[in-house]
Amino acid sequence: MDFKLTEEQLMIQDVARRIAQDKIAPSAEHHDATGEFPLDNIRTLGENGLMGIEVPAEYGGAGMDPISYVLAMIEIAAADAAHSTIMSVNNSLFCNGILKYGTEEQKQLYVRAIAEGREIGAFALTEPQSGSDATAMRCKAVKREDGTWVINGKKSWITSGPVAKYIVLFALTDPTAGARGITAFMIDTSKPGFHKGKTEPKLGIRASATCEIEFADYVASADDVLGKEGEGFKIAMTVLDAGRIGIASQAIGIARAAYEKTLEYVRERQAFGAPIGTFQMTQAKIADMKCKLDAATLLTLRAAWQKGQFDQGGAKFSNEAAIAKLTASEAAMWIAHQAVQIHGGMGYSKEMPLERYFRDAKITEIYEGTSEIQRLVIARNETGLR
Repeated sequence: MDFKLTEEQLMIQDVARRIAQDKIAPSAEHHDATGEFPLDNIRTLGENGLMGIEVPAEYGGAGMDPISYVLAMIEIAAADAAHSTIMSVNNSLFCNGILKYGTEEQKQLYVRAIAEGREIGAFALTEPQSGSDATAMRCKAVKREDGTWVINGKKSWITSGPVAKYIVLFALTDPTAGARGITAFMIDTSKPGFHKGKTEPKLGIRASATCEIEFADYVASADDVLGKEGEGFKIAMTVLDAGRIGIASQAIGIARAAYEKTLEYVRERQAFGAPIGTFQMTQAKIADMKCKLDAATLLTLRAAWQKGQFDQGGAKFSNEAAIAKLTASEAAMWIAHQAVQIHGGMGYSKEMPLERYFRDAKITEIYEGTSEIQRLVIARNETGLR
């Protein structure tokens, strides 16, 4: 096993780190407090290739590998998780599916605009009554004689929904076919029939705009179908495998930020005449934080490597992605919790970023498949039982 990073991987990590430290970190507190969407910073990420890291250059991306994506995501998330959420959706959920299943025209029209940071993309699978059970969707697309589709229904918890120009939508096209009756569509939010709901007031990742969206007789052309009719569920699951690597990376970034702040604090904070980092109970927490952080990082890099193999015709990576996402998200929540505890009252105060890390960490255990769903995925893959 070779753990050495390539020059290209180190380069994009450095680019992400500089943007994170120079632009994102100084504005993170403001964006968290106001919920203001960080459009200028997102444009900067796009201009530097970070909105389409795995997107080939001919479609406006950086043409890098999945490991590069993980490294960049960690740096952005360590500065602010909300920025990394936007970055993750654009890279993983939006671009990945179109690159794998889209036509040349769809790649040029939709992927290029997102990868270059000119537009924002979104991914619409969840509905008010169907979260983990994605096949229970009610949003329907009815095919007309001229080949166009009329879409009606609602989607909920759509990350970047309030600002997205384009959306990958999943709708029921054959109610009798179960998972095979779902089709993916490319949606242009500027067209009639598309409506955005209110922006959700969230516990964390507050600068990442989230809303409910509704379709009322929205007309999609035959060219707007992504992949083939009835392939939507397969596309969604494939895309979510990649997305889970992104969320694992985000979780690592949050955990790393909390851990590094804690290291600084235990060296400086004095109690009973000594730095609190000399106390055995504090040292035990530091050791456990470090072990969980490293384990999550290595498992996520493994998943990214396996995705790279899959992209070249290798084996699927759904199990590795689920393991990485589960381990990293629960590590982030645990590390953030311990960081707040070690900081005491200061950890509970908005004067320190620890309480933001704590709030932001929670969502990594929920979206793109809850921890419970990850455990089901892993167990079923391991046992072969359904």
